[in-house]
Amino acid sequence: MANPRLVIVHRRTELQELLDRHATRGQAEFFLRTRGRTIQEVQYHHDRLTEALATIRASVPAEWRRAEIERFDLSRFLFTAEDVIAVVGQDGLVANTAKYLTGQPVIGINPEPGINPGVLVRHTPDAATKLLQDTTTAKAAEHLSCEELSTVTARLDDGQELSGLNEIFIGHSSHQSARYRLTTPDGLTERQSSSGLIVSTGTGATGWCASIALERGGRTLPTPTDSRLAWFVREAWPSPITGASLTEGALEAGETLRITVASDQLVVFGDGMEEDRLTASWGQEITVQLGERPLRLVA
Repeated sequence: MANPRLVIVHRRTELQELLDRHATRGQAEFFLRTRGRTIQEVQYHHDRLTEALATIRASVPAEWRRAEIERFDLSRFLFTAEDVIAVVGQDGLVANTAKYLTGQPVIGINPEPGINPGVLVRHTPDAATKLLQDTTTAKAAEHLSCEELSTVTARLDDGQELSGLNEIFIGHSSHQSARYRLTTPDGLTERQSSSGLIVSTGTGATGWCASIALERGGRTLPTPTDSRLAWFVREAWPSPITGASLTEGALEAGETLRITVASDQLVVFGDGMEEDRLTASWGQEITVQLGERPLRLVA
């Protein structure tokens, strides 16, 4: 077996993006000042991430390989079975990374634990360093203590598929009315026109899904490790040819929600990453169910 590879995932800082856009630090500082902010604030967050990345790079065991990837390039990166993933950033970056993995353990590392606490980024840079130093062999890497968080997967009838750790959205690309036929796991069917559907895991049940559930009277949502999903239709519009009676429910393991497209096209994306999406045209069927590859988050 090949030696483990530590893959460090991070995203560009706001300071880096400001310098890309405004060319000089002085112009970036002026831009921030016009919006009531200071360059010192942005520099502080940049420094914390830079320091955290330096700590993790220095902690890679000598016999391990190492790779580094930015969020923008995740969809083009080839992960392997021997990888251990170190996500350095906030919770959203863990979710963005999860959809490209096939069971590799993920260490969520928070560069600013005292300022921006997270649920998925559970380790400080120092704690992650100790964890890596204690995990020096391939066998040890395979037996990292992990919590398995459920995922959700959408598939098109042409074989394309996409997964999410928080939720899958299906709807019109500009969030206008989406038209489709919905079929529930128990065989009930309805033509609908709505602002789209959300199918959420327990991890996503504290975000977008939670706001919808609250408006509907507080449906009981799954926990992150539950083998169950919750689905909601947003703003279904009743008309002579469309209904609004099938607007929420649960998906247990093995159950499938089916959406048959009745618009020119609908888009499918996960965890808010609209740039990485599937497109389904008129007549295509989209099936959504519990994902087969849970995220293995190192405890």
